[in-house]
Amino acid sequence: MSRPGQSGQRRSRARTDAGTSRRRATRAADQDLIAILAGIARDVDRVVQRPPTRPALRTKFQVVALLAREERARVKADEAMSVSRRGEELKRLDGVATLLAKIAARDTSLLALLAEDARVSDAARAYKATVLGAAGREAPEEPEPPAPSEPTPAQEKRVVPQSAISRQLANPFLAPDFSAASERVTARPRRLAGWELLEPLFRSFEHDTNGVRACMELPEPDSLTARSIPVPLGRALMPHQAQVVAASSRGHRTFLLADEPGLGKTAQALLAAEAADAYPLLVVVPNVVKTNWAHEVSLWTPHRRASVVHGDGEDVDAFADVVIVNYDILDRHVGWFGDLGFRGMVVDEAHFIKNRSSQRSQHVLALAQRIRERAARPLLMALTGTPLINDIEDFRAIWQFLGWIDDDKPLGALMAALEDTGLIPTDRGFYAAARAAVIDMGIVRRRKADVAADIPARRVADLPVELDGPVGRSIRAAEAALASRMVDSYRRAVAARPDHADDGGIDLELARRVAAAELKDASSKTSGENVFTMVRRIGQAKAGLAADYAVQLVRNVGKVVFFAKHIDVMDQAEQIFADRGIRFASIRGDQTAKVREKNVTAFTEDPEVSIVVCSLMAAGVGLNLQVASNLVLAELSWTDAEQTQAIDRIHRIGQSEPVTAWRIIAAQTIDAKIAELIDAKSGLAAQALDGVAVEEGDSSTDVQLEALVALLVEALED
Repeated sequence: MSRPGQSGQRRSRARTDAGTSRRRATRAADQDLIAILAGIARDVDRVVQRPPTRPALRTKFQVVALLAREERARVKADEAMSVSRRGEELKRLDGVATLLAKIAARDTSLLALLAEDARVSDAARAYKATVLGAAGREAPEEPEPPAPSEPTPAQEKRVVPQSAISRQLANPFLAPDFSAASERVTARPRRLAGWELLEPLFRSFEHDTNGVRACMELPEPDSLTARSIPVPLGRALMPHQAQVVAASSRGHRTFLLADEPGLGKTAQALLAAEAADAYPLLVVVPNVVKTNWAHEVSLWTPHRRASVVHGDGEDVDAFADVVIVNYDILDRHVGWFGDLGFRGMVVDEAHFIKNRSSQRSQHVLALAQRIRERAARPLLMALTGTPLINDIEDFRAIWQFLGWIDDDKPLGALMAALEDTGLIPTDRGFYAAARAAVIDMGIVRRRKADVAADIPARRVADLPVELDGPVGRSIRAAEAALASRMVDSYRRAVAARPDHADDGGIDLELARRVAAAELKDASSKTSGENVFTMVRRIGQAKAGLAADYAVQLVRNVGKVVFFAKHIDVMDQAEQIFADRGIRFASIRGDQTAKVREKNVTAFTEDPEVSIVVCSLMAAGVGLNLQVASNLVLAELSWTDAEQTQAIDRIHRIGQSEPVTAWRIIAAQTIDAKIAELIDAKSGLAAQALDGVAVEEGDSSTDVQLEALVALLVEALED
């Protein structure tokens, strides 16, 4: 039997429990799902105003959007809900949607998370369950991911070229590589267990730098390196280039090569691959430099075969040593690339992958992971003059490509190096030690000023580009028609000889007369296809590629001078710069002296004006533009003198850095022949200045005539 006091206590407790339950129910009613979503969205809005947007914030944004979408569908389908209540709920959801749109306007990268097919991470699923729990709801069962047999939209675009199938049939099995096992063991954190380390690693590049360059200690090349990596006859590595090759030959396998443009990153990457025997090698590049990479392979490793992937890869050689593909079509080929057995991968202009949510970044990271899984100590190189564009976290995707980190933590050797410091993130000196540990993983950064003794004070670097599509085919057809017309003239002349003598050889003197007649006829024509109109069309076709490359240079090194011959080429380039958000000035022949001076001043003194677009004829003399050390020649002149005068706008007294002129050349067209002839004439001019007598001058007619002779001779030899 209970005592009266105990009975009273039980009644009191019962009243208290009932009151607690009523209060909990009231809080749940007050904090319904829409109110919770609105609160989270307001928190996200406050934080997103202070960039960068952290992964945790992106997760919250996506979960609010998902739940708002699901709640809208539920409200519309709830037949028990009154019309007025439904309208009120939908109005509240519209308020949440408006706030999400406002947030996405501040950071447009968040828009990708609103797509119907946006990936939902495990962290997002867990947070979604937490939010539903706070609203007194149970998280629904997540749908099963699609079966592997059901291709996703991205997979449906993928292709497998016949050459790749042939290679797989020729070698259906990849030999296992057990030596990779020890490399894949992830270092277990001991002292650093439980610490958030990625954020301190990124911040270490903002603190405690003490003016120290971010460059690993590189070995000096020795005779052993030189013997194991023979450089082709007529070519030579500069000392700073040889250091990276030496590091690769001694076993280093991951590099963030962040040298400034003009310091030969392409050659370093190709010879590092040779030192590491990293073949087959996959090279992912922007479209504008795709042809140039194949050209560089032939120059630096002529014993290796390169194949460039175009479109769906009908012409690709999957048996090649080096496979080159541009970012824009990587999604079509990522499937067979992953199965080919690459032992190395180079990503040029690696800042293109800084947005990890983009499709191109995901493909690059997936391929790198596939290579690490199948090859022992593969060579992975990220090439960029600007590893950081907006924020220190631009490092994240590049480090992940190199295998230094994953989504959550440092990996392998980097984690071991951090443990070896004996420090934790709250210790004084951790940031400096962490920065040094990351740099030692393979960051290499040299500026022109750092290696000025290695490189010439002025040099011309050719950038071959391929003219694709209807425009390219039209230009090649016009060139073939011009060659055919001269061949017919040549053969008629041979047939008209009294003795009809034709020993099967090419009469070069006759070829010159035929070319001279064609040149004279072309000069008198006002319409129709001839050498002058063809060269102009080539310039127009190159304009977009040249402008794209100039934009890359701006983002790498700052101010750039852009030269063109024709107004329409200048117009096209300026439109591209405007579309890319690049401020520019313009120097043209129809400007008054006052306008010209104003534009020059804008380029030389305004840090926001990154490019000056110059007419080759109007700006080739009388200008002082040495604030830049990089120049783009979008169109070729007919003389070396004009080209030299343009380069001398930046290579003059007051220039503190070596100068590089990037000459854009249309491969497999007469453009390439003109470039060769201009270079030959420059040698003759130099000899003449040095007091050596020469037989030929440096006139535009010489180059035009010799280009036509070369075109005719090549056609006769076919």
